[in-house]
Amino acid sequence: MASFPARASFFAGAIALALSASAHALDNTPAAKVVVTPLASTTVTANGQPIVLPQKNVQVLVSSFEIPPGASLPVHMHPSARYAYVLEGQLQVTNAETGKSTSYKTGDFIVEMLGTWHQGANVGAEPVKLLVIDQVEEGTANTLLKK
Repeated sequence: MASFPARASFFAGAIALALSASAHALDNTPAAKVVVTPLASTTVTANGQPIVLPQKNVQVLVSSFEIPPGASLPVHMHPSARYAYVLEGQLQVTNAETGKSTSYKTGDFIVEMLGTWHQGANVGAEPVKLLVIDQVEEGTANTLLKK
C-alpha cells in the first residue's frame, strides 16, 4: 500500500491531468461572443425619489404581468422598491396625486414610484407584458390599494 504522500501526489497528478484535458477541450471550442447591452442606470424612481431598499431580511420577488388592451390597474402604491421591464406593449403610468402621466413602450425599464399613489393603463392595441421585480422585507406585500 502506498504511503499518504505518494497517494496525495498521485491524486494531485490525476486532478491536474483531468483539468488539463478539460481546458484543452474548451480551447478547441469556438468562443461565442457575449453581448451586454445596458438597459438602464439610475439612482432615482420614476418621479425622482431616491431608491431606498429594505434594511433587513430582503426578499426578491419576480412576477410577470399581462394587462389586456384598454385595461387599467387600480390606483395603488409601493412601500418598497419595484422595477418593471416592458416586454411588450404600451403602458401609461399616471401619478394620481399630480395627474402627470408617463408612457412606456417595449424595451423600457421602469423604477416605480415609492409611497406615491399611481395607476397603470394599457393604452395600446396589444397586451402589455411586464417582468416585475420587487425588493421587500421578507413576508411583506409591495402593493397597497387605495381604498
